[in-house]
Amino acid sequence: MSTVGRGDGMVRWLLLILFLAGLAGCAPIGPEDGGAARTATKQELALLGHTIQVGAFAKLDNAVRLMQKLDGLGLDAYYYRHADGLYKVRFGDYPSRKEAASQAARLRKAGVIEAYYLVAPGEYAAARFRHYEDAALRRMLVSTAQGFLGIAYEWGGESVERGFDCSGLTMTTYKLNGLNLPRNSRAQFQAGIPVGREDLAPGDLVFFATNGDRTVSHVGIYTGNGRFIHAPKKGETIRQSSLRNGYYEGCYLGARTYLGKDG
Repeated sequence: MSTVGRGDGMVRWLLLILFLAGLAGCAPIGPEDGGAARTATKQELALLGHTIQVGAFAKLDNAVRLMQKLDGLGLDAYYYRHADGLYKVRFGDYPSRKEAASQAARLRKAGVIEAYYLVAPGEYAAARFRHYEDAALRRMLVSTAQGFLGIAYEWGGESVERGFDCSGLTMTTYKLNGLNLPRNSRAQFQAGIPVGREDLAPGDLVFFATNGDRTVSHVGIYTGNGRFIHAPKKGETIRQSSLRNGYYEGCYLGARTYLGKDG
């Protein structure tokens, strides 16, 4: 006669299901983070203060090298491709223009940078569109991400070859619009408001577990119509993919919004 109760049997079934899900590769964390829709509570990202911009490079490698030099000084730099086709580097988050100018002058004197430009908070889209739910800001985020399409992938900025890693792409997209998004994908996942898949809006971030476990290891920026822009892996370029793709469908963990509800 079996001594296993009904409750014990249920536990065994649940453990078996979890085990099989783990074998499948990418196990989602519940029904899209519990199927949470946008909440009424706002948890908006901080606005960037004054930022220092340097460089105007025709070759991406030069921008990457400068970014790495600044990163080595703990300045958390990032680069982007300007509308004029040149690559420029930005870094810093200073509460006043005076502090930004002082830091830039010190770096120039030390030979770290040459000419520089101070970006005021009011120049960023997030400052122009005070209500984060404004659809115009979402369009700006998507447009910024689209500007990186075709640039090569690079893990963590460790190589001078060129490119972005996945969270570097999303961080830069947000910072170029004046929003201080954390650097790595796990911190980005923790920083936002959970949003159900059915409530996704352009500019939200979508997260995946691509390492065969239940932890965040990949992120992209949602562009609408079930599609997102991301940096897939080393040797590939930044591209747009579909959430309906079988691989990303299986690895999908959930989404986060940093802008509140749509207007």
